[in-house]
Amino acid sequence: MRCRNRTAAVLASALLTVTVAAGCSDNRSTGGSASGTDTGVQNSGRQVDAPATPSKSPAATVSVKDGTYGKSLVDDKGRTLYVFDKDTKNKSTCTGACAKAWPPLLDTKAPTAGREVKSKLLKTTTRSDGKKQVTYNGHPLYRFDEDQKAGDTNGQAVDAFGAKWYLINPKGKKITTTPTNNTGNGY
Repeated sequence: MRCRNRTAAVLASALLTVTVAAGCSDNRSTGGSASGTDTGVQNSGRQVDAPATPSKSPAATVSVKDGTYGKSLVDDKGRTLYVFDKDTKNKSTCTGACAKAWPPLLDTKAPTAGREVKSKLLKTTTRSDGKKQVTYNGHPLYRFDEDQKAGDTNGQAVDAFGAKWYLINPKGKKITTTPTNNTGNGY
């Protein structure tokens, strides 16, 4: 009888563990996503961004936030979105190491225009790897890996990977204001 009770207790414990684990899984998505957006990945109990994974949500949402440089675009988690001077209309030139430092805002569906965003300017373009990147007024959108929290703008006017990176405003124009404390974090 003891063996049955112990087996039942072990099975009940295993079932509880599976149920709790399933209930705690994090299937939400960054940026990106902008951003969204990127997909959250669990690593030792700490939330880590996986920059090159398309959003699993219905669509990436791009919104506007008023900050240090005025109104600029952000992803669904409030992370700043940037444009790259080296890109051409609807064409990203940021791949490899560049895309690791400046993760593109990817989406598998049509992006959603959030607060103050002009939906007619919000589209996607196909990257060289076949993934869909969100664009605004023809500018491919990116996040910056050194922005640690919503509202950070550490990438503003940084010269990296052959050109400068800038925030973009709701009208679809880059914000070229140079930060006074920019140390020129080049890559």
